[in-house]
Amino acid sequence: MESLLELARLEEERVTVVAGHVQLKPLIMGTLQLFANEASQRNIVIEVIGEDVAALAHPGLLERALANVLDNALKYSDVGTKVVIGLEVQNHEIVIAVRDQGSGIETTHLERIFERFYRVDRSRSRKIGGTGLGLALVKHIMNALGGKVSVASIPGQGSEFRLHLLR
Repeated sequence: MESLLELARLEEERVTVVAGHVQLKPLIMGTLQLFANEASQRNIVIEVIGEDVAALAHPGLLERALANVLDNALKYSDVGTKVVIGLEVQNHEIVIAVRDQGSGIETTHLERIFERFYRVDRSRSRKIGGTGLGLALVKHIMNALGGKVSVASIPGQGSEFRLHLLR
Protein backbone atom coordinates (compact mmCIF):
# COMPACT_ATOMS: atom_id res chain seq x y z
CA MET A 1 0.00 0.00 0.00
CA GLU A 2 2.85 2.37 0.86
CA SER A 3 4.41 1.86 -2.59
CA LEU A 4 1.13 2.67 -4.29
CA LEU A 5 0.74 5.92 -2.32
CA GLU A 6 4.34 6.90 -3.00
CA LEU A 7 3.89 6.19 -6.69
CA ALA A 8 0.68 8.24 -6.83
CA ARG A 9 2.45 11.23 -5.23
CA LEU A 10 5.34 10.97 -7.68
CA GLU A 11 3.03 10.61 -10.68
CA GLU A 12 1.09 13.67 -9.66
CA GLU A 13 4.35 15.53 -8.98
CA ARG A 14 3.19 16.30 -5.45
CA VAL A 15 6.63 15.50 -4.08
CA THR A 16 9.11 18.34 -3.83
CA VAL A 17 12.58 16.89 -4.25
CA VAL A 18 15.44 18.75 -2.67
CA ALA A 19 18.56 17.30 -4.25
CA GLY A 20 22.17 17.80 -3.33
CA HIS A 21 25.44 16.22 -4.31
CA VAL A 22 25.53 12.67 -2.98
CA GLN A 23 28.59 10.40 -2.93
CA LEU A 24 27.33 7.30 -4.70
CA LYS A 25 29.62 4.53 -3.49
CA PRO A 26 28.63 4.87 0.21
CA LEU A 27 24.95 5.02 -0.83
CA ILE A 28 25.36 1.88 -2.95
CA MET A 29 27.21 0.04 -0.17
CA GLY A 30 24.49 0.99 2.33
CA THR A 31 21.78 -0.25 -0.03
CA LEU A 32 23.64 -3.54 -0.51
CA GLN A 33 23.42 -4.19 3.21
CA LEU A 34 19.65 -4.52 2.82
CA PHE A 35 20.20 -7.47 0.45
CA ALA A 36 23.30 -9.13 1.94
CA ASN A 37 21.36 -11.96 3.58
CA GLU A 38 19.27 -12.75 0.48
CA ALA A 39 22.34 -12.70 -1.78
CA SER A 40 24.25 -14.95 0.62
CA GLN A 41 21.38 -17.46 0.90
CA ARG A 42 21.18 -17.71 -2.89
CA ASN A 43 24.99 -17.74 -3.33
CA ILE A 44 24.79 -14.62 -5.54
CA VAL A 45 27.90 -12.45 -5.57
CA ILE A 46 27.32 -8.70 -5.76
CA GLU A 47 30.28 -6.76 -7.12
CA VAL A 48 30.61 -2.96 -7.18
CA ILE A 49 32.94 -1.50 -9.80
CA GLY A 50 33.94 2.05 -10.69
CA GLU A 51 35.27 5.01 -8.79
CA ASP A 52 33.23 6.92 -6.25
CA VAL A 53 31.61 10.00 -7.73
CA ALA A 54 29.03 12.54 -6.60
CA ALA A 55 25.72 13.01 -8.38
CA LEU A 56 22.84 15.42 -7.93
CA ALA A 57 20.21 13.39 -6.08
CA HIS A 58 18.03 12.96 -3.03
CA PRO A 59 19.69 10.13 -1.07
CA GLY A 60 16.47 8.52 0.19
CA LEU A 61 14.78 8.50 -3.20
CA LEU A 62 17.88 7.27 -5.01
CA GLU A 63 18.35 4.51 -2.46
CA ARG A 64 14.71 3.46 -3.00
CA ALA A 65 15.18 3.34 -6.79
CA LEU A 66 18.43 1.38 -6.49
CA ALA A 67 16.87 -1.01 -3.97
CA ASN A 68 13.97 -1.77 -6.33
CA VAL A 69 16.31 -2.49 -9.24
CA LEU A 70 18.65 -4.58 -7.06
CA ASP A 71 15.70 -6.51 -5.60
CA ASN A 72 14.62 -7.48 -9.13
CA ALA A 73 18.18 -8.41 -10.11
CA LEU A 74 18.36 -10.82 -7.18
CA LYS A 75 14.84 -12.20 -7.64
CA TYR A 76 15.33 -13.04 -11.29
CA SER A 77 18.91 -14.31 -11.06
CA ASP A 78 19.76 -17.97 -10.76
CA VAL A 79 21.51 -19.32 -7.68
CA GLY A 80 25.28 -19.01 -7.90
CA THR A 81 25.38 -16.12 -10.37
CA LYS A 82 26.71 -12.57 -10.12
CA VAL A 83 25.17 -9.10 -10.02
CA VAL A 84 27.47 -6.21 -10.95
CA ILE A 85 26.79 -2.61 -9.97
CA GLY A 86 28.89 -0.20 -11.99
CA LEU A 87 29.45 3.53 -11.68
CA GLU A 88 30.16 5.35 -14.92
CA VAL A 89 30.68 9.02 -15.77
CA GLN A 90 29.33 9.86 -19.21
CA ASN A 91 29.47 13.50 -20.38
CA HIS A 92 27.05 15.41 -18.13
CA GLU A 93 25.59 12.43 -16.35
CA ILE A 94 26.51 9.66 -14.00
CA VAL A 95 25.12 6.18 -14.53
CA ILE A 96 24.56 3.48 -11.94
CA ALA A 97 24.29 0.26 -13.95
CA VAL A 98 22.90 -2.90 -12.31
CA ARG A 99 23.69 -5.93 -14.45
CA ASP A 100 22.45 -9.43 -13.62
CA GLN A 101 22.86 -12.88 -15.14
CA GLY A 102 19.19 -13.71 -14.79
CA SER A 103 16.45 -14.82 -17.11
CA GLY A 104 16.39 -11.60 -19.15
CA ILE A 105 13.35 -9.92 -20.65
CA GLU A 106 11.92 -10.40 -24.13
CA THR A 107 12.11 -7.28 -26.34
CA THR A 108 8.32 -7.16 -26.66
CA HIS A 109 8.02 -6.44 -22.91
CA LEU A 110 10.74 -3.79 -22.57
CA GLU A 111 8.49 -0.84 -23.45
CA ARG A 112 5.94 -1.77 -20.79
CA ILE A 113 7.99 -2.91 -17.79
CA PHE A 114 7.93 0.56 -16.23
CA GLU A 115 4.10 0.63 -16.16
CA ARG A 116 2.44 0.05 -12.82
CA PHE A 117 1.29 -3.56 -12.25
CA TYR A 118 2.85 -4.80 -15.51
CA ARG A 119 4.38 -8.26 -15.14
CA VAL A 120 6.47 -10.05 -17.74
CA ASP A 121 5.82 -13.52 -16.35
CA ARG A 122 2.75 -13.56 -14.13
CA SER A 123 3.19 -17.16 -12.98
CA ARG A 124 6.80 -16.60 -11.89
CA SER A 125 5.92 -13.26 -10.30
CA ARG A 126 3.30 -14.96 -8.11
CA LYS A 127 5.94 -17.41 -6.83
CA ILE A 128 8.53 -14.69 -6.19
CA GLY A 129 6.16 -12.05 -4.84
CA GLY A 130 6.03 -8.31 -5.30
CA THR A 131 3.41 -5.75 -6.18
CA GLY A 132 4.28 -4.91 -9.79
CA LEU A 133 5.01 -1.34 -8.72
CA GLY A 134 8.79 -1.46 -8.27
CA LEU A 135 9.90 -0.44 -11.75
CA ALA A 136 7.12 2.15 -12.09
CA LEU A 137 8.42 3.68 -8.86
CA VAL A 138 11.97 3.64 -10.22
CA LYS A 139 10.85 5.47 -13.36
CA HIS A 140 9.03 8.19 -11.43
CA ILE A 141 11.81 8.59 -8.85
CA MET A 142 14.37 9.04 -11.59
CA ASN A 143 12.11 11.59 -13.33
CA ALA A 144 11.73 13.49 -10.03
CA LEU A 145 15.53 13.55 -9.72
CA GLY A 146 15.86 15.02 -13.21
CA GLY A 147 17.27 11.77 -14.57
CA LYS A 148 15.90 8.67 -16.23
CA VAL A 149 16.05 4.88 -16.16
CA SER A 150 16.87 2.66 -19.12
CA VAL A 151 17.14 -1.07 -19.67
CA ALA A 152 18.86 -3.51 -21.99
CA SER A 153 18.16 -7.22 -21.82
CA ILE A 154 18.95 -10.46 -23.57
CA PRO A 155 16.63 -13.38 -22.80
CA GLY A 156 18.53 -16.20 -21.13
CA GLN A 157 21.55 -13.98 -20.41
CA GLY A 158 20.34 -11.21 -18.13
CA SER A 159 19.38 -7.57 -17.89
CA GLU A 160 21.06 -4.24 -17.22
CA PHE A 161 19.10 -1.42 -15.63
CA ARG A 162 20.75 1.99 -15.80
CA LEU A 163 19.94 4.88 -13.48
CA HIS A 164 21.00 8.11 -15.22
CA LEU A 165 21.71 11.04 -12.86
CA LEU A 166 22.88 14.61 -13.32
CA ARG A 167 26.41 15.49 -12.24
